[in-house]
Amino acid sequence: MEKKLVILDSHSLIHRAYHAIPPLTTKDGEAVNAVYGFFSVFIKIIQDFNPDYLAAAFDFPAPTFRHRKFKEYKAKRPPTPKELSSQMPKVKSLLVDFGIPVFERKGFEADDIIGTICRIVSSKDIEVVIVSGDMDILQLADEKIKVFLLKRGIKEAILCDIEKIKEICNGLDPAYLADYKGLKGDPSDNIPGVPGIGEKTAVNLIKKIGSLENIYQEIKKTKNLPEELNASTVEKLIGFKEQAFLSKELATIKKDALADFNLKKCLWKGFGEEAKRAFEELEFHSLVKRIVKGDVVRTLSLF
Repeated sequence: MEKKLVILDSHSLIHRAYHAIPPLTTKDGEAVNAVYGFFSVFIKIIQDFNPDYLAAAFDFPAPTFRHRKFKEYKAKRPPTPKELSSQMPKVKSLLVDFGIPVFERKGFEADDIIGTICRIVSSKDIEVVIVSGDMDILQLADEKIKVFLLKRGIKEAILCDIEKIKEICNGLDPAYLADYKGLKGDPSDNIPGVPGIGEKTAVNLIKKIGSLENIYQEIKKTKNLPEELNASTVEKLIGFKEQAFLSKELATIKKDALADFNLKKCLWKGFGEEAKRAFEELEFHSLVKRIVKGDVVRTLSLF
């Protein structure tokens, strides 16, 4: 039977949990709503996927290579609330206590860590499930990699394989999602794309011609161009060629963010007494009820 590795896009999950769960503090006044929400999702993941291996990826709290390439990358995002940033170390600490390796690296984002792990284990007979609330991660999906994508806060999620991703991404294959952003851009990350190229044009170009590289090769022919490459579109693409390729680079998940990765260290051994004690200390009484002697209590409710 194929083994299963679950990779947690931890930064994304913590952010979603923070905004989905109302303010929650311990009796000592410590903010813990993001911690609670994260581990509520975590328990559900154990229940639903019964993983053999678990790994947690985090953003490193410093500018990345993308910021060096384009200083305006993510520049429009508001600063992280102190009540949220203060909970990040607690989540990391608990993951380590539960025996789950935490991966982060200066200059890279959690997506790059996840992409690297996926590359390293690709030669093994192993199924990968990435848990995330960020659609950027969908570009990693293939025959052996699925994405459990959280929606509507943390209460709903869909398991995305290649066909599901095509369904929710205008028919685009995951392999072309970075090309799509190279053309259309991404306001949420402040990736510029090609001004004047909208969703419909970007999708049609990729479906007809393929990658950004192929599109620009097609433009060089000058004759018998596909109807999608009309004069107006070609003018925009030529005028912003450098920006298009920069945008694709910014959107592309790297796969060289880790020097090594030891799958054996990610072996999931189940919840022990330390998990119960940790949840009791944080006054997460409902979570304590959902773990019994290392087993997850089977419940239909997320909370």
